Amino acid sequence: MSGGLVALLDDVAAIARLAAASIDDIGAAAGKAGAKAIGVVVDDTAVTPRYVTGFSPDRELPIIWRIARGSLRNKVLFILPVALLLSQFLPWAITPILMLGAAYLCFEGAEKLYEAVAGHHEDAHEDEAKLSSQAHEEGMVAGAIRTDFILSAEIMAISLAEVADQAFALRAVILVVVALLITALVYGVVGLIVKMDDLGLRLASGSAGPARSFGRGLVRGMPAVLSVLSVVGTAAMLWVGGHIILVGLEEFGFGGLAHALHEDALAAGHAVPFASGVVEWLVETLGSALVGLLLGGFIVAVMHLLPRKH
Repeated sequence: MSGGLVALLDDVAAIARLAAASIDDIGAAAGKAGAKAIGVVVDDTAVTPRYVTGFSPDRELPIIWRIARGSLRNKVLFILPVALLLSQFLPWAITPILMLGAAYLCFEGAEKLYEAVAGHHEDAHEDEAKLSSQAHEEGMVAGAIRTDFILSAEIMAISLAEVADQAFALRAVILVVVALLITALVYGVVGLIVKMDDLGLRLASGSAGPARSFGRGLVRGMPAVLSVLSVVGTAAMLWVGGHIILVGLEEFGFGGLAHALHEDALAAGHAVPFASGVVEWLVETLGSALVGLLLGGFIVAVMHLLPRKH
């Protein structure tokens, strides 16, 4: 009896060691997959704060929490199952689906630029009424979740490519871990960004000293930071959208534009050897953004300008 018990305990210990090793493997694979998607994560973080700009401070965190829940729902309930099934049975369909989403990102980014240039804004009273309405909050949350859907799809697709050699079940577990970690990272950082001015107010109203001066600096500086992030968020839509389009065209055998852009980036990097990596990244990023702007501008023209001529 005791021998059987010892054998059973040995089996349990072996299973526990195997499970621990599997957890370590999952953690390592999730970290590797998430690291590959870090560029899109940065874009996602830059895009989101623009959706809470103008709301009262007591609504900022609830709005971010709603967007975060929508983002996690996008990743786990919609993107992940579809991506896994497509990767298993129709891997060729992932790229065109991503390209359609990228076209939407390009359209949204170009439309923001068009509205800024054309000056399509309501007067101050209409803006105030709109910002205080529940309908406006619902619309902003829905818009943020739609945009997040495209960025999340890109994150999950990049992550999926990194673990494509794993078994189906292990792929699913790793991508769930990636979804949880990425969502917590993005919206945790976004929450910190939008509440920095409140922190500044608390510091500024406290005792005199360096902390008070720092608080005043935060209060004065955060509106500018949020404005810059709004611009960066719009640019990120064009950059990410254009990059997905270029990669998709290359996968379908139309890689001339992507190759030309890469060659130009290498040439620019060689011209500035002490900062070649940064220069190459800038050239490729600007090129992708230009592609996104051209495509998005075309869609904006079709959606907004042409119908008005009739």
